[in-house]
Amino acid sequence: MSSETSNRVDWRALWASGDLARFCFINLGILLYATNETLVATVMPAMVGELDGVQLVGWSLAIYELGAIVAGAAAGRMVSYVPLRTNMVVAALLYAAGALVSAIAPSMPQFLAGRLIEGLGGGALVSLAFVSVERLFPRNIWPQLFGIMSAIWGIAAFSGPMIGAIMTELLSWRWAVGIFTLGGIAVALASFIVLDTPEATRPQAASGTAPPFPYVALGCLGASVVLIAMAGVDIALLRSSLLLGFGLVGLMLFIYLDALRPRSRLFPSRLFSWRSPVGSGMTMVAAFSVATISFGVYGPLLLTSLHDIPILTTGYIIAAESISWSILSILVANAPQERERPIIVIGALMIACGVAGFAYTIPAGSIPLILFCALLQGGGFGIAWPFMTRIVVASAPPAEQTIAAAAVPTMQRIGYAVGAALAGIIANASGFSEGLDRETAASVAKWLFLAFVPLGILGCLAALKLAAATDRPQEAIG
Repeated sequence: MSSETSNRVDWRALWASGDLARFCFINLGILLYATNETLVATVMPAMVGELDGVQLVGWSLAIYELGAIVAGAAAGRMVSYVPLRTNMVVAALLYAAGALVSAIAPSMPQFLAGRLIEGLGGGALVSLAFVSVERLFPRNIWPQLFGIMSAIWGIAAFSGPMIGAIMTELLSWRWAVGIFTLGGIAVALASFIVLDTPEATRPQAASGTAPPFPYVALGCLGASVVLIAMAGVDIALLRSSLLLGFGLVGLMLFIYLDALRPRSRLFPSRLFSWRSPVGSGMTMVAAFSVATISFGVYGPLLLTSLHDIPILTTGYIIAAESISWSILSILVANAPQERERPIIVIGALMIACGVAGFAYTIPAGSIPLILFCALLQGGGFGIAWPFMTRIVVASAPPAEQTIAAAAVPTMQRIGYAVGAALAGIIANASGFSEGLDRETAASVAKWLFLAFVPLGILGCLAALKLAAATDRPQEAIG
């Protein structure tokens, strides 16, 4: 293993010790989770054609992210009571079971049940991967290892559409989804064999010393997302309005309950207060996460239905967004600190322009313009997110900086889940509740993106506020 006094990774020593093999197998969980996201969006047109249930498309991501949020929060605490290796094996088998349920599903509701199980297993695998780095490797090489883990998301964004399109065209969408069953079993076996060190085979802490798990708050969050998603299944003014209203109230209750339990808190205090960079930064995360997810969920389905664009092409347009995110993030990584705030504002404007641009380009069917909007949106995230995260963490009270660092991806997942549910409401209200045809797809394509433009504007305003603030740590809130 590399020396604690050097930041240079001795890859030969890591390989000789077996730690490099452990690191590679740990990352398989991230690869499975991230590949599945883009793959399911790619095979959605073929799946809807067989299962029907186009009105439930928005649930496919909402329920996946919901499971990942809950399991991700649980896994970080479970290692205090159950060995890391056991957690990894169980999470991988849970993921494999979810993939199998989805692959053999005779109807959309059963497919969604499988997606929930997959989300639970996949979210736990991602969380445990980061825990594994912290437990199994020396602190001085964490930045390099985390950098490699980030690059894996870009690989997954590229491989997901390719696997989905090839498997669908040669076999069927069921094979594309079901192959993840084998992947989950492989990760479970690898985890059992490779994670054999004392750090991986014993609990992290003695019983009773770990922070309590936020059962009530996460239960409230789950119920809220489900209520919002249910509001869009069968559109009826009174019923849908009540479900949506209860869901939004539930989200506010979740934030309130989270603040009541400092030891199990998922988010920093003053979560959306624009009086601090933390609040404006988290507002920016929430607004843009909700506003941008509809392209990933409905983009391939709309492009295939409206313009007969091949599944592989639509998949790689989706992948281009993630690849743009990764590349531009690397390009601006070494920007001087005085340029961080203007870069954040530029990135926010790029994201908002991408959202607005889809409202024109997807109905028009111009592949170059659609690709440009995807690159614009992904690139905006790529240049803004690293600096926004740094400012949010640096501005949090010292006791909450670890919470703030973890809160950014957690808020992003919640935003994706809520955004997918809201997109389902808009899509079904625009015509998908009556079935899938070219005319209804044209109506959905227009309103699905226009409806989120106000959130894009809100994200830009929050970015401007963040850029104008200082990142001096705030006083701790009692």
